[in-house]
Amino acid sequence: MLRTITNVLHFLVNCVTYTGKEMLKQKLSQKLTQRLSPQQIQLMKLLQVPTASLEQRVKEELEVNPALDEGKETEEEAAANEDSREEKIDLSDYLSDDTDTGSYRTQTSNYRDPDENKTIPIPVVDTFHEHLQQQLGMVILEEREREIALQLIGSIDDDGYLRRQLTAITDDLAFARNIEATEEELEGILKTIQSFEPAGVAARDLRECLVIQLRKRKDQNPDVKVAMSILERYFDEFAKKHYEKLMRQLGIKDIDLKAAIDEILKLNPKPGSGYAGDLKVENYIIPDFIIVNNNGDLRLTLNSKNAPDLRISSAYMDMMKAYNKGNKKDKKQREAVLFIKQKIDSAKWFIDAIRQRQQTMLNSMRAILDYQYAFFLTGDETRLRPMILKDIAEITNLDISTISRVANSKYVQTEFGTFQLKSFFSESIQTDSGQEVSTREVKKILHDLIDAENKRKPLSDQKLTEALVNKGYNIARRTVAKYREQLNIPVARLRKEL
Repeated sequence: MLRTITNVLHFLVNCVTYTGKEMLKQKLSQKLTQRLSPQQIQLMKLLQVPTASLEQRVKEELEVNPALDEGKETEEEAAANEDSREEKIDLSDYLSDDTDTGSYRTQTSNYRDPDENKTIPIPVVDTFHEHLQQQLGMVILEEREREIALQLIGSIDDDGYLRRQLTAITDDLAFARNIEATEEELEGILKTIQSFEPAGVAARDLRECLVIQLRKRKDQNPDVKVAMSILERYFDEFAKKHYEKLMRQLGIKDIDLKAAIDEILKLNPKPGSGYAGDLKVENYIIPDFIIVNNNGDLRLTLNSKNAPDLRISSAYMDMMKAYNKGNKKDKKQREAVLFIKQKIDSAKWFIDAIRQRQQTMLNSMRAILDYQYAFFLTGDETRLRPMILKDIAEITNLDISTISRVANSKYVQTEFGTFQLKSFFSESIQTDSGQEVSTREVKKILHDLIDAENKRKPLSDQKLTEALVNKGYNIARRTVAKYREQLNIPVARLRKEL
């Protein structure tokens, strides 16, 4: 029995020892991995930058790299740079030294820290809430009432609505300002704020916002009175466009109802957004490409802002030559040479990346132009062919991700308007004749059908589907509804007019 136990223990020890040896065993293996070079990373980042932002990106690079200059390279500078390449400046004595030369020796680019805080100057203007607080200062209130009013104004959103419940605001007052207030008290002070400009401010919903604006109207004519009745008593019917029911309940004719609705449509549904004192950022589209039709011959050009004139600083090249002839054992000189070399290399990479960006963008856009030539020639959206990123990638021999970067946030200017590149990419559907057409073409026909419909009896999604089928587009009703929503077109009931 004892011998059996001993044998078992020896067996377990051998197993553990064997397992430990296996765990410590080292193996050599080969793997193929793809790593992007700094130049490739720089090119990918630049491809994503639209023309509107490229100028700022170049300015940033010019600020951080003194070896990069603006302006075209002169003939003398070009010859000097060519000579320097032929001379093959020997830096081996500098680079082989192991002396600590500073952190710049290991830097490979001039990219700023992406997490770096950047302060954008903002002009000093009165905000929407400050505008309301200024009006509050002209109202005679007790200190307690003023504190409540400030809390209410602070709860108004940028559209001008008070969407928080009064019960929640009473809790805020108790915790933040140590004021015990009732909903009735808040309701009374809210009425005061609702008398402020712009008209309709501090409303709790759209109906109340429109009613406040109508009450402030000085010309209380019959149409305004009917409009007030609609908003106060029949708002749901108005929102759902049940016009026959409205005329029956109000006892009016369609011409009177139309006049009252016209009065409502003059009102501002978002009074806060219309305040002129708020800072608004205007976004202007700068086309990256320009296509000109020269008697049927389409010519593609790249926006000149995409081709900035950049060069290597001649002063830095001269310094490099001078250091090459100097004392290579001097520590300070070694540090200076390594710094200059890193800056010149980085400048060369950036100039090459800008040039590659230009070429890649032109090749990609030229492929898109050839693929959609019929559209760019006529401007007819029904002439657009089905096109996906893979189609252009195969033509240009570029990666799909590269084409995606080119198409994203880029615009092309034509004689028919300015279009975003990615709008030309679409899936295909098959017609009854077996022909593949772009979904963009189907959306255009759908849009035309809705534009031409009788607004008194707008077409339902089923009617639109039948109309498309009659035109040879075999498409399901749910697909029609999806395309209609993508076109930001409401359902038939909400398109109804008097």
